[in-house]
Amino acid sequence: MTIARIIAQRGSSDIIACDCSTPVSEVVRTLATRRIGALPVLRDGEVVGIVSERDVIYRLADDGGACLDLPVEEIMTSPAVTVEPATTIDEALAMMTRRRFRHFPVVENSALIGFISIGDLVKHKMDEVQHEAEAMRNYISAG
Repeated sequence: MTIARIIAQRGSSDIIACDCSTPVSEVVRTLATRRIGALPVLRDGEVVGIVSERDVIYRLADDGGACLDLPVEEIMTSPAVTVEPATTIDEALAMMTRRRFRHFPVVENSALIGFISIGDLVKHKMDEVQHEAEAMRNYISAG
């Protein structure tokens, strides 16, 4: 199964992102209000980074509340590591594990078309396992 399958049910309006000039305080408000852990950061419509709760916490620890007035591009993780719709769920999970990421922008022809989390990937893996188990039970009971 590929990333394309995960994002197929989502519309482009479901993507929550911010511009690189957005103040960190506004990003924090968006993360808290939407109850999400990260946002893709865009410049002229292209992904240039990701800002996560961790980025905010680390910068707060170093600089205190003054960092809330900075543009998000000064605290984001950059460059962003992205995936394409054809990337398999197993490949994405392996990259997340190896690189210790929890989110990936999904990019096609330089355009952001989705944003996935490790939770999205794990849910689809669990659904796949449950479907396979059900198929096996049906096969055994039919025999």
